[in-house]
Amino acid sequence: MDSNLAVGLAMGLGAIGPGIGLGIAVSKAMEALGRNPEAAGAIFVPYVLGIALTEAIAIYALVVSLLLIFVV
Repeated sequence: MDSNLAVGLAMGLGAIGPGIGLGIAVSKAMEALGRNPEAAGAIFVPYVLGIALTEAIAIYALVVSLLLIFVV
């Protein structure tokens, strides 16, 4: 029973941070493109890299929760 709680907390707390981070990143990228549309090429690469790193944290949380399900 306790491991189910740990799995839920690991995935829930591990997903809320990247979710908020992705929302802020998209918001700021759209704001930057709205202010300077010509900078789309310069904004795109760091934006995609930031999103990939943010998603990696959520994937780590998923891996930890799967380990808690099957190992503990």
